[in-house]
Amino acid sequence: MNKILLVEDDNGFRELLTEALSREGLSVSVAADGFEALALMEHDTPELILLDLMMPGMDGFSMLMKRKNQLPVIVISALDSEEERIRGYQLGADDFLTKPFSVKELMVRMQALARRINRQAPPVSNETAPEIQFDDTRYMIGVGDRQVMLTQTEFKLFRYLFERKGQVVTKAELQRSVLHKEFGRFDRNLDMHISNTRRKLAQTKLPRSMINTVRGQGYSFTSC
Repeated sequence: MNKILLVEDDNGFRELLTEALSREGLSVSVAADGFEALALMEHDTPELILLDLMMPGMDGFSMLMKRKNQLPVIVISALDSEEERIRGYQLGADDFLTKPFSVKELMVRMQALARRINRQAPPVSNETAPEIQFDDTRYMIGVGDRQVMLTQTEFKLFRYLFERKGQVVTKAELQRSVLHKEFGRFDRNLDMHISNTRRKLAQTKLPRSMINTVRGQGYSFTSC
């Protein structure tokens, strides 16, 4: 993770952290709020986002909700409550670091996050995976010579994960983008749809693991 986007409204802290990270050999771009960060990512994709929460304009929580990617995020915030940490994780943050912190600790956390992401990356296979077809009128997917009939919601979930294969999609993002509601801590509606989809895959002799659970983070699509 050598290309960092720092989203922070405090000019002094932003300059100090940018200088410190640059001394570590990292390339750092900066944004003063969520609006500016989202605009920057339209043209240049970082490898990691360092995100403050309390900012004018668009705060960190809103940016997590509105972003269109699943880039790794470490929240850096003066807020240190369980509620804020839980909300950050539910919206897709990968780690939470409370200000003030040392650059050494930040670097260690970044390295640990990079190792986790590398372990979760699907192995490269030389085999050609069967082509997956989508029938939008009947909510049916075709995998090779097999066909799976799904409900409209199951079909949309499967396709959303398929279009982001190789990425881990958080439950919060699936709730917002497919079920069109915010993710609740005790909400099992999404899990039920995923479970039903896996059951139908298995009934058609396809692996349940096409929809892979990434513990503590969400789901990812894996080619059969």
